[in-house]
Amino acid sequence: MKFLIGKKQEMKQVFAENGTAKTVTAVIAGSCFVTAKKSLDKDGYSAVQLAWEEIAVKKANKPMSGFFRNIFNKDVAYRHVSECRFPDKDKMLEQLAPGQELDVSMFKVGDLVDVAGTSKGRGFQGVVKRWGFHGGPKSHGHKDQERMPGSIGAGGVQRVFLGKKMGGHMGDQGVTVKNLEVVSIN
Repeated sequence: MKFLIGKKQEMKQVFAENGTAKTVTAVIAGSCFVTAKKSLDKDGYSAVQLAWEEIAVKKANKPMSGFFRNIFNKDVAYRHVSECRFPDKDKMLEQLAPGQELDVSMFKVGDLVDVAGTSKGRGFQGVVKRWGFHGGPKSHGHKDQERMPGSIGAGGVQRVFLGKKMGGHMGDQGVTVKNLEVVSIN
C-alpha cells in the first residue's frame, strides 16, 4: 500500500494520443517523512504517521517542535502530520522507519489511487441549496416562503426528529474518491 500527503492545486486538461481531452487535477505531493510507526501490540492498530511541508520552527508549538527534534535530531517542524492505517502484516509497513523519506517516485503512470481530503466549506445554507428542496410556490400570498422547507413533521410529538433535513452547515467534511488514475508524474 502506497500513500503520501499532498495538496490540490488546480484542474487541467490533458490530451490523450487519440485526441480526446481528459480532465485531471494537479496535486503537489512533496517529500513526506515517517515520524512514527504504530504497532498492533503497543497501540492496538497498525499505522504509519507522516509529516509534510516544512515550516519555520518558531511557527510550531513547543510539544510538536520537541517531537520533531527527537526524530530528526535537528530543529525542524512540519505543517501537516497525518496517519495512514495498514493491514496487520503489510510488507511496506515493515520496511518503513522513523526519519525515512517518501516521495512520488513510488507511483507509476497508470496506477489507481484513492484520494481522501476535505470538501470545500460553504457555511450555513438553507434547504434549497443543501438538500435540493424545490421551495414553495411563487404565486400570490407566498411573499417570504419561496425557499422555506415547509412542514417539519407532526405536532403531537413536540420535538424535531434526529436526521431531519433542515438548513445548517454545509461542506467542510471528509471525502474520499476511489480509483483515480495517475496520468503523469513531474
